[in-house]
Amino acid sequence: MSQTLDRIKPYIRKHFQLNKSEFVPGKTRIPLTVPTYSSEEVEEAIDSLLSTWVTMGAKVKNFEEAFAQYNGSKHAVMVNSGSSANLLALSVLTNPILHDHIARGSEIITPAVTWATTVYPIANVGCRPVLVDVDPRTFNILPDEVEKAVTSKTQAVVPVHLLGGPCAIEEITRVAEAHDLFLIEDACESTGAEIQGKKVGGFGDMGTFSFFISHHISTIEGGLVVTDDDQLYEHLKAMRAFGWVRDLKEKESYSSAHKGIDPRFLFITHGYNLRPTEIQGAFGIHQIRKLDGFIEQRRENAAYWTKQLSAYEDQLILPSEPEHARHVYFGYPITVKPGAAFSREELVNHLEEKLIETRPIMAGNMAEQPAMKHIDHRTVGELPNSKMIMRQSLFFGNHNGIGPIEREYITETIIEFLERASKR
Repeated sequence: MSQTLDRIKPYIRKHFQLNKSEFVPGKTRIPLTVPTYSSEEVEEAIDSLLSTWVTMGAKVKNFEEAFAQYNGSKHAVMVNSGSSANLLALSVLTNPILHDHIARGSEIITPAVTWATTVYPIANVGCRPVLVDVDPRTFNILPDEVEKAVTSKTQAVVPVHLLGGPCAIEEITRVAEAHDLFLIEDACESTGAEIQGKKVGGFGDMGTFSFFISHHISTIEGGLVVTDDDQLYEHLKAMRAFGWVRDLKEKESYSSAHKGIDPRFLFITHGYNLRPTEIQGAFGIHQIRKLDGFIEQRRENAAYWTKQLSAYEDQLILPSEPEHARHVYFGYPITVKPGAAFSREELVNHLEEKLIETRPIMAGNMAEQPAMKHIDHRTVGELPNSKMIMRQSLFFGNHNGIGPIEREYITETIIEFLERASKR
């Protein structure tokens, strides 16, 4: 096997060396994302394929340990997507196997501006999403709105560190502690972000991450849950794979208590099949080593754009980095101020015509999505900021494929539009 891999490695490396194309302003598209992997990940994945051990195994475990260490967390459980990470975390907290579990019908607070699979799992586990407004500059949940949303039915809060920006998690933690609420951080778009030197995802009972192809690091598809709680860790492992005991610390005790059941197929709770593959683990163990380098490039790009566009803050709301925090800039968001001399659509059309790909801010205001008509939910207040973001905000790509030439072209394209719009 090793001889086979050694023979093909030179071809893999040559492929990635030759696959780098020169950027031509106005002719080369700037996509929302580019692959973060190279020959190392492919070689590691081929190693798994040649071994024929392709389901969850040693490489997944190695990545879990490396990520937990990187994030400053005690435990990490990898799954097949960030969406599954959210579903698994909430499924554990609503499972009767947990002594103080969340009861069905309880309310769980989360921001109105987020991705759909922050909200859907709340309904999936039989609870009621409560949508609250966000800060118009950071797109993150407002602690005061969380406080307003709490009722006797509230059992948890799921804040989101959106677009790479850490939310006010310390204030939200105080609200959660004051009302005895579970706290699950959705950090799917903010891997590596920090507050006071501590990584996001490590403040609450659990934190969730995504390694989809467009994220800071990629395992193609993939996600992960971190926790410092030993009991939650055991339940996460059980529910990730059918509810069986194979991966549990106390599996021998369970087997002894149920001697009539084959221990390989002993199930102590309900569960899912959310297991990742060894291919995903193979990518992860190399990607985690590259993460801080990717983040620094994103931060450098964002600092450049903010400096160059700050002269137009009468027309635009630009992203800002919270004090004592490290923003990791999933993308670069811009909000067209209401009353500006142009519309968001005009700016988007201009960027797209110049081959700069754009997106709205995630799912926008989830309260306005047609899917919510079929989900029992509650909103707190009129959500004015979320409604504004739905209509006025956008973001473009910020990734390892954007260097000085690309970021300068993006800047020139935006300024060209702004200058022309101001003269109309």
